[in-house]
Amino acid sequence: MLIEVKVQSLGLDRASNTPVVILQEADGDRVLPIWIGPGEASAIAMQLAEMKFSRPLTHDLIMSVVRRLGADLTRVIITRVSDSTYFAELEIRLNGETVRVDARPSDSIAVALRSSARIFANDSLLEKAQIEIAEAESETPDFSAVADDEGEGGEDDDAPPFTNPEELKEYLRRLNPEDFGRFTP
Repeated sequence: MLIEVKVQSLGLDRASNTPVVILQEADGDRVLPIWIGPGEASAIAMQLAEMKFSRPLTHDLIMSVVRRLGADLTRVIITRVSDSTYFAELEIRLNGETVRVDARPSDSIAVALRSSARIFANDSLLEKAQIEIAEAESETPDFSAVADDEGEGGEDDDAPPFTNPEELKEYLRRLNPEDFGRFTP
C-alpha cells in the first residue's frame, strides 16, 4: 500500500555530517528519514526556498524535458530499500500511457518539488522506520536501515544516543535547512 508523504524537513545529521531529508506521512505522524548527497540536498533546499536561477539546473532541466515532450510527472514513489539503498520511481504520463522510470529518491523528491507532483512511500518503509525508532528506546539507533540512497551504509558509531523513540523523533524534527551551513538557501 502506498502512503502519501511530504517533505517535513531537510537537515544535516551532525553525527555523520550527511544531509537527511525527512518525509512525513501526509495524514499522520510517521516519518521516513533518507540520508542523501549534498548536491541533491542543495537542490531540494533551493526549491523549498523558492530560489530561481537564470539557467535551468539539472532537476529543472528534467522537468523541462518532461513538459516539452507533452508528458506529466504524476507522482513519485519511494518503493523499497535493499542493502541500505532506497529505490524510487518517477511515474510519468505520456500519450495516455503511464511510464515508470527508476530513480534515486533524492533526485525524485527534487523533481517532484519542481512539478508539484505528489510523493508516495511504500507503507512498509514507514513501518520499518518506526521499528527503528522504537528500537532506539533501549539502544543507540541503528541507522543502517535508513542509510543514504547513494548505497553507502548508514551505520555510524558516533550517532547521537537516544534513550527513547520520542528523543529520536524530536531530533529528526529539529533538523532544518539552516543546519546545512554552506547548503543553506
